This record gives sequence, structure tokens and C-alpha cells, in this order.
Amino acid sequence: MNAPREKFSSRLGFVLATAGSAVGIGNLVGFPVNAAKNGGGAFLLVYLVFVFFVCLPVLMAELAMGRHTRSNPVGAYSQISQHQQLWRLAGILKIITPFMIGVFYMVITVWLFGYLIMSASGQLEYLASPDSFEKYINSPYIFVAMLLVGAMVFLILNSGVQRGIERAAKVLMPSLFIMLLVLVIFVLSLDDAIAGARFFLVPDMTKLNAGVINNALSQAFFSLSLGMGILITYGSYLDKRDNIVKAGSMVALADTTVAFIAGLMILPAVFYFNPQVNTDELSDSSVSLIFVLLPNIFLTLQDTIGYFGAHLVATVFFLLVFFAAITSLVSIIEVPVAYLIDEKKLPRRRALKLLAMIGGALVVMSALSFGMLTVFTEFMSYAGQSKSFFDVIVDVFYDTILPLNGLMVCLFVSFRWKHHNLSQELKLGNNGYAGSWLEKYMRFSLSSFIPAILLLIFCNTVAQKFFAFSLFGL
Repeated sequence: MNAPREKFSSRLGFVLATAGSAVGIGNLVGFPVNAAKNGGGAFLLVYLVFVFFVCLPVLMAELAMGRHTRSNPVGAYSQISQHQQLWRLAGILKIITPFMIGVFYMVITVWLFGYLIMSASGQLEYLASPDSFEKYINSPYIFVAMLLVGAMVFLILNSGVQRGIERAAKVLMPSLFIMLLVLVIFVLSLDDAIAGARFFLVPDMTKLNAGVINNALSQAFFSLSLGMGILITYGSYLDKRDNIVKAGSMVALADTTVAFIAGLMILPAVFYFNPQVNTDELSDSSVSLIFVLLPNIFLTLQDTIGYFGAHLVATVFFLLVFFAAITSLVSIIEVPVAYLIDEKKLPRRRALKLLAMIGGALVVMSALSFGMLTVFTEFMSYAGQSKSFFDVIVDVFYDTILPLNGLMVCLFVSFRWKHHNLSQELKLGNNGYAGSWLEKYMRFSLSSFIPAILLLIFCNTVAQKFFAFSLFGL
């Protein structure tokens, strides 16, 4: 006899856990960088429109699929489609995608852990030196950090949904939010910080173009963990009495709030460090901003708040981003864990051990991609560029397949599950949903412009990443 399926103990637990999956490095650093390079306030405005009018319907559809079937993505697609092989393959893709994303995300989390330890131990000067990052990521210390981070993730996931994922989220997410607010208040008190805040908050509509719109939608889609199977998996742990519309809206609001506040932290800090900064010249890489630019910003704080104060701010920041990375990593890995438990009938602990062996080998290969071994550093070439093993994982699974997975959800709901069945699921715990404007909007959007937009993003990403040209001509 199968054990009863685990559930979140409360809607708050679900919201915090799901928000934890969505709130990650992309929110805290990637979003501010994207905003800086795409018109500041104009980007923010478009981003907000996309979150609530494009991404939220997909989010609610994924949650509904999970709760309806009480299963992982493979089980959800299989049950609803009556085991049609094509849709089962769509579910399998939603298992492979988060597993591979978890590989590169683990590497970045390991880097964050190392920087957290070094900040806390008074090594900020070293971190701000030009070649410190390259030295660290090619040092044997990353493998020690890898074991420690891996052990943390294992312990959380091994404790299950309520005692592991939910409990960790209830501690980490409020802590993250408090630390973020403290840093924002501090940053906004610095000289020239207001210029950064003004750039971020005041829309310059002259900056608005096809590229900005594409980047805003991509950021919104990725930020909410759409297409990764996380929402289907977490939806399967929801009680039938829970209001998916309200819970999903709270997740979107929490995720957007964190991204917004992060913008108020990062951009003013950048303007404080360099009041004459040209935002177009900022690196596209979140990694570059976290590990190269920000340590230098923290070091300059010694002149105003002293040695201890600068190290404290740096430590709090890296702790903040590390918490965000851990909550995201836990949710990412829970997807293949749920698959192995549901479909292969493995105990949770055994499933985790199997993933640790396979994933651990891939993480090590990714960590060796930055100069330690040429075979992984120069793994393959496309679009006229040499790509590392790490780069290939990011390009294929994070940048390319996620919008494809989102497109498959729209097509599946619209043409296989059907909208009336989706409506039936969303009515549970929400008596006001039937006949509402939201029901009509869900029916229209998921079968028309949302899949069209996702298809365009997918095609443009393939063209850019692998053939070095843009459909937008930018």
C-alpha cells in the first residue's frame, strides 16, 4: 500500500516554499542588471505587466495540473492525457530540465557559500582584488564547499515536504526579506544612491523597444520558475480546499516584491560606487556583478562605516543571496525527487542518494569548466563561440527549454485537458471563480497570445544562442 501523499501544512507554508523556489539569484541580481541595461523604469513597467497578465495564468495552470493529479510532471501529463506517449515525453522534459538547471545552480551556490565564508572571516580585500574570483573557482576549496552545500540540501529534502521544505522556507524566506530591507535602507542612505533609485523607478519610455519587451518577458517567465516542473510538483502537495488563484497571486506578488526591492538595493549601490556609470556597459552576467563588482563596492564602504561595518554588510549580502539560492535549489531538486518517488516507487532517501551520485558527477564536471580541465572548458562550439560544459547547460536548459516547456503547458491545457476541466480545478476552494472575468481571461489567454509569445521567445532564443542572430534584428 502506498503511503499517503505529503502536503503543505498551510497556505502560508506553500506560499513561502513556492516563493522560495521563485526568489533566487535571478531576482536579487539578474533582475536589477536587466533593468539597468533595458531602460530602468521602462523595463520595470513592462515586467510588471507580463508577470500578472502573461505569467500568472501559466503559473495557475501548472499548480492546477499538479493538484488535480497529485503527481509529478510526468504523472500529471500521463494521467490527464490517458498515457499518451507524446505528452508523457513533455513531462519527462520537465524532469530533465530542473535536474540540469540544478547542476549549474549548485555550482553558483557553492561559489556564494565560499564568498560568504570569506566575507565573514575578514577577507573582503582579497575578494575585491581583480583575479580573486578566477582563483577561487579554480581552487580545491570549491569541492569542500560543494560537499557542505550538498549536505545542507540533502538534509532539507530528506526531511520531506512539511518538516524539510516547508520548515526551511518558513525560516529562510522571512530572514531573506528582513536582510534585504535592512540592506536597502542602508544603501539608500549613501551619497548618489538616489540617482540609482530614480533611474530604476522613473520610466523613460524612449528606451522601450522590441529588445526591452523580449528581455522583460523572459525575466518574468524565468523569475517565477515557470516551465521547470516545480509548480506542478508543489501544486501536487496542495490541499483541495486551498484557493489556487489566491495562493498563486500571492506567490507572484512575493516574487515581484523581492525583485523590486532588490532593484532598490543593487542600482543605488552601483551609482554610489560610480555616479557617472554608463548602465549600457554593465555586464549582462549576474555572476560578474555578484562576484566582481559588488565586493569592490563593499570595500569602498570602509571609508564611511569602517572595516567591521563593510565586512558586516558584505556578509549579510552574501548570506541573503545564499539563502535565496538554497531555497531555489531545494525546489529545483524536489522535482526529480518527486518523479522517482511517484513513478519509480523509490523511498525519498534512496531517490536523493541516486540523484546525488548522478548530479554530483555533473556538478563536478561543471565546476571544472572554468579552466581546470580543457575538455570541459572548451566543451563545444556554436554561434561562432567556444562554450564550456557549464555554458552549454545554461544555454540549452535554462535559456532555451524553459519557454518551450511553458508553451507545452498552454497547448496541453487548451487542447488536451480542456479549459472546462482547468476551471473545475480552479473552482475548488474558490467559489467566486466560476463565471468570473478571470476565468474568461484564463480561457482566452492560454489558448491565444500567451503560447504565441512563448513560441516567439523560444524561436528567438534558439536563433540567438545557437545561430548568432535575432528575429528582432537586435
